This record gives sequence, structure tokens and C-alpha cells, in this order.
Amino acid sequence: MKYFLVALTTIFACAQDPQFDPQDRVEQAHKPLIEPKTKPSKQASDLTAEFAKTRATVVPKARVPRKNFIDQHIFGRMERDKIPYAALASDEEFARRAWLDATGRIPQPEDLIAFLNDKDTKKRDKLVDRLVASDAFVDRWTFYFEDLFRAGGRMGAGLNLFHYWVKEFVRLDRPYNEVVTDLLTQSSKISHDAPGSMYFARDFVKAKDDPETPEAEDILSRVDTIDEFTVTYGKVFLGLNLACISCHDGRNHLEKVNLFLTSKKRSEFFAQAAFFGNSRQIMNWENGYQSTTEFTVDDVAKGYELGEESIVRVPRVPASKKNAPAPDPRFLLSGEAARKGENPRDELARMMTSHEQFRRAFANRMWAELMGVGIVEPVDEFDLDRYRPKGPLPEGFLPQASNPDLLDALSEEFRTHKHSLRHMVKTIMKSSAYQLSSSFAGEWKQEYGNYYARKFIRTLTAPELHDAITVATAKAANFTQGTEKSGMAMQMPEPNSAKGDSKQFMKVFGLSNRDDMPKKSTATSLQAMMLMQSRLVTRGVEAKDGTRVEQLLKSFNDDGELIERLYLSTVSRKPLPPEVAIARKELGKDRRKGVENLQWALINSPEFLFNY
Repeated sequence: MKYFLVALTTIFACAQDPQFDPQDRVEQAHKPLIEPKTKPSKQASDLTAEFAKTRATVVPKARVPRKNFIDQHIFGRMERDKIPYAALASDEEFARRAWLDATGRIPQPEDLIAFLNDKDTKKRDKLVDRLVASDAFVDRWTFYFEDLFRAGGRMGAGLNLFHYWVKEFVRLDRPYNEVVTDLLTQSSKISHDAPGSMYFARDFVKAKDDPETPEAEDILSRVDTIDEFTVTYGKVFLGLNLACISCHDGRNHLEKVNLFLTSKKRSEFFAQAAFFGNSRQIMNWENGYQSTTEFTVDDVAKGYELGEESIVRVPRVPASKKNAPAPDPRFLLSGEAARKGENPRDELARMMTSHEQFRRAFANRMWAELMGVGIVEPVDEFDLDRYRPKGPLPEGFLPQASNPDLLDALSEEFRTHKHSLRHMVKTIMKSSAYQLSSSFAGEWKQEYGNYYARKFIRTLTAPELHDAITVATAKAANFTQGTEKSGMAMQMPEPNSAKGDSKQFMKVFGLSNRDDMPKKSTATSLQAMMLMQSRLVTRGVEAKDGTRVEQLLKSFNDDGELIERLYLSTVSRKPLPPEVAIARKELGKDRRKGVENLQWALINSPEFLFNY
């Protein structure tokens, strides 16, 4: 959206001032995309290497076992290219990682101890199965998809309905292609009985405050709304950023950005958008006021009107062609036209969910979520001409996918297992590639990153960090809705429903506003200060009101046992001998204050902040 606004401003300036060179204006508009960026794999690699310096290195003791097809691709490629790789993570390292990735929470100490004491050689696979079958898995991935679908205030009164619809999709492991079909095809008075249509409704573009038509349908700009939604579902479901070609042809604009899109014309975007050409979205108007909390979506419009005035884009056609006929719906990736007599939205869902790029984009998102970096990055900006190049690439371009064979295998696995989210998560988490340590014996070289030769660390998301503090301190936050009194942020239907300390804390750590596409937040000094001083932390570590510290002080008379249990409760591992010695010294001065200070220090450690 930021890039789009820059481009739009530039286009208008160009139109108003003929003294400026149009080509220069175009280059300025695309500058945010053309400028060199640090690759996500390098960022993750650098962060992991820096973090690993603070921890003991795990030295490989044996050949890492190949557990599934992922390992055949990952380790086979590394052995072929003679790339060294990390050892398997310790049980403590793996357990914390698995709990966070599957459920968004750190493990309860009792559960962690039971896992560490288990002698079953298959205990890791069994843990993954148990976590993926848990209610916490449903909460974590419901939150993920609501971020992805931007399920916020723009959905109005239907937000709660949408929340429980997504939650049931995750709980039942409903095939993802069916879920996406609903998101593209449902119609009705959506705030009441058609949750899927709220995905389209949330992209509305408002045209005016007061209607001039009987049904008040002109409050919204219909074709602009369709264009916005076409860009949205292109990013989310196909991993393609179609924003640029919604304004102009790709040629002479995107040669330094996306080779595939240079061959695409604006007219092809119109044909793609035309699948929603018959769709009409109405913001309900009652008693002289617009009801922004209720919408109706139906299919009674007269096609994608090229001549409709645009509020957010340059005109689609010259004024002389204002009455040009609506384009026929045609799928951008295959050129296939909608069948006559069929609902165009149904046709779009059929074509898109059966296309390999739909499966590939989803598999890449899941890989990025669980492995730290996508096989293609950014996950919503595939360049299909660089995915499997058919010949030499222009100067300055490299193949985009780090391992296209693996990504294709993952997408095929997704198809053959009925588009199952749970199966995809379990397949990745059970692989040895996922279970490598983030520490690395020997010299780490930047090129190893594309091979996934170690597990990349990542910063906990705002709700993950909030919920980790809740679990560690055993002090639930107070939310107004949807948390079942657990104080878990990931149970909220709407993040902005958080109050007080929780809302302020998560906002600083980059909580999604669900108006923009989800993105990773950058570290700031304010975050460090918040983690040190937030009442969410300072009150949580106090030995009162049933907190973890108070419970441990009452339960353990032996300082060694208390210290060990506090480490397990907070950073999901046992303390090292030097750490025990320091902790004993502090507890010896003032037992209560020493334990409070110890947990505060652990929560403020890098080890707590990262998923490693």
C-alpha cells in the first residue's frame, strides 16, 4: 500500500506538471521496489549467527537421519554441494521451538519435564502430533489466518462470525481449497450468515457520504473495490503482487522488479478483475445513515465497467472509450476464460485452487512461517520467470527460489493430502531439517543460508511474546472478549480489543492492525524498554496473587530445585552450573527478591525474545 501511494502521487504530479520527464517520474514511483534490499535469508542468517554466540555450540555426533522427502531434498543438496550443516537440536531446544511454532506458546514446565524424561525414540514425532491436535494449535493458527485475511474492524458486525468460521476451519482441518472457494464465492447479507464474503467486503473503497441511488449502492466505488480485492487475493492466494499492473502495463516499468510481470498488460489485470464484474457490494443505509457495520454482497451488477470513474487509480480507459464493453473474465496465469453460463466467481475459485501456483504459494508461506525464511522471498512477490528460468537471466537477476524442487514437492504433498494445514505443519516439523540446531560448529558462511544448513531463529511476534510472558509468570492478562479467561492474546477475535498494559505492550512489538498485510516488525530501543518496564512483566514477576514466583517459593524449599524449575518455566531449559551459582548467591541475600529478579532477568534475555 505504501508503494502504491507513492506511485499514485507520482502519476498525479506528472499529469499536473508537464515540465517533468514522465520516464523519470516512473522511475521515482518504482524506486521503493528497485532499490537494493537485504535478503531475508541474509537477515535471518546474520541474526542467527549473532544469537548463537551467546549459546553453547552443539557439535554433530552422527549423520542426521533422513525422515521424509524434505530431508532428501535438503540434505541431499547439501551433500552434493559439500555444505556442512548443524547438529540436531537438543530436546530442550526442540521442545520450546515446537511449542512456539505449533501453538504460539512456550511449554508449561510439567509438560516440558515429561517430554525431557521420556525415553521413547519417537517422542519428537509424538509431541508434534499432540501439539497439532491441541486447542492451542487452533488458537495460534486461527490468529495467523485472521492476520493473513486482515480480519479487523473493516469487517464490521460480522467480525465475530468470521472469527468463529476461521476457527472451525482450523479445528476441523477443512481443506484449504474449500476455504478459499468460500472466500471468493459467498454472497448474502454477510454480517449475519455468509462469513466468507466479508473477505471481499473488507476491501471496500468509499466513494461518497450520501447516496443518490435507492439502494445506496453508490456509497462505494464498485470497480475500485474489485481492483483492490484482486490485488489482495493475488498476494494471499497466489503469492503474486499485481498492484503495479492494476495501473499500467508491466513493460517499460517492471524490468528491474519482476520479469514475469513485464509481459503482463493492464488489460490482463482487467480481465482478471472481471471475475468479480457482476459482484456488487452494498454498505447498508438505514434511516439516513450509513451502517458501516453491515454489508451485503450479491451478483446482480452488469460487469466490470471500464469507464467507471476511479478514486484510487488513473482512468482505466480514455474518456472517448468510456462505454467500452466489459472484458471477459480470464485467468491471468493460464489465459483460461470463464465458461459461459457459469458464475464467474465460481469459475475463478475453480481455476485458481486447481493451479500449481496456488499450492506453491501456500506451501511457501508455511515453510517461511516454520523455517524462518521462505523458499521464495518475499512470499507474496513471486517472479515466475525466475522460479525455474528457462535460459540465462538478464544482468542483475538471479533465480528466485532457493530450492524449487523442494517447494514443488511440498506443493504436491499439499495436493495429495487434500490441502490439509495440519498435515503440512506436521510434515515440516517432523523433518530433520526443521529439527537442526540454530548453533553451528565451525565457520558459518553466508551462502550456507540458502541451504537451510542451520535452523534460523526469529523474534517472537507480539502476541507470542505476550502469551509467553503469561505462561512464564502464570499471571493471566485481562481481556474483554474471546480469551476464555486464560489471558492469551491469540484467543482474541480482534487484537484491538486488548486493553491497558497488554494493548500497549503488543503495539510496541508490532501487533498487526489488520488493515495492512502482515509483516515482520523491526527491533527498536522502545521494545527493550517496554520489556524491562512494562507492568505486564514487573507485576508478573512479583511473588503475589498466585504468580509463578509465588507458587515456586511456596513449593520448593531447596534453592537448587527452585532455580531449576524457574528456568524450565521461563526459558524452557535447565540452568547451567555457572547460572545456578549466580542465582544461589542472589537468593541467599533475599530469597523472595532474588527469585523475582531472576525471572525478570530471564524474561529480558535474548533467549526469551527469540524462537531458536
